[in-house]
Amino acid sequence: MNRVGKIFSLQKKNNRPAFITYLVCGDPDITTTLKIMNLMVDSGVDIIELGVPFTDPIADGPVIQKGVERALKNNISLKSVLKVVESFRKENQKTPIILMGYMNPIERMGYSKFSKQAKAKGVDGVLLVDSPPEESEDINKILIRNNLCQIFLASPTTEDKRLMSIIKFSSGYLYYVSLKGITGSSITNFNPIKNNVNRIRKLSNNSIPVTVGFGIKNAIAAKNIGKFSDGIIIGSSIVELIEKHVNDKVIMYKKIKSFLDNISKSIGEK
Repeated sequence: MNRVGKIFSLQKKNNRPAFITYLVCGDPDITTTLKIMNLMVDSGVDIIELGVPFTDPIADGPVIQKGVERALKNNISLKSVLKVVESFRKENQKTPIILMGYMNPIERMGYSKFSKQAKAKGVDGVLLVDSPPEESEDINKILIRNNLCQIFLASPTTEDKRLMSIIKFSSGYLYYVSLKGITGSSITNFNPIKNNVNRIRKLSNNSIPVTVGFGIKNAIAAKNIGKFSDGIIIGSSIVELIEKHVNDKVIMYKKIKSFLDNISKSIGEK
């Protein structure tokens, strides 16, 4: 069992959803990324999804796209991201790190080279937005060989037959996209999400944790979704705070810490 599996096992015993957060690596710079990663851990975050900047982030909304643009201005590459993970691991060997991004940078590096380097630097898994299960068999085998999870996305429109394919290739956890559309939207109705989470659990025979992301912007949404999911994922709200306070890091860190503390507290309440 790798770090991801250990987290879900622990939080299941605690009767608490895993708290997963996302930020763009290098937004607005490497030093800030490392600082925020450590803030996340201090605030009770269980798993960090670290965004790999890419020039065409098709699944992301305006907030994260701007974060990617800020990172790309600093020439942040896949190699830069791996170095950040290596630096983070000097002080933290416990918190799982998932690289979230797109296939192109990994294809350029090569599946085997990437997988070996990612494992060596301390990465625990990947979520490749534009790598559907139908096209993932080759990279999936190589990732699993290196004890790296591959997380896949499922959405409100994903049919049962395709869900079975997603479940087959998924390891670590399954990321259920709560809304149709792009990142940055807001949730208004929890019942359809609960129904779909239960549907995925039934199809998988509870073989993989089901987490929920997209649209979780406050403690109320986090608490409600945490009641029926194995984990909640928050990204856009954090990137938005980075953008808002990019010229005052002291305020930025305080705002992010306060926001994360509030979410962590809410999902721990019964």
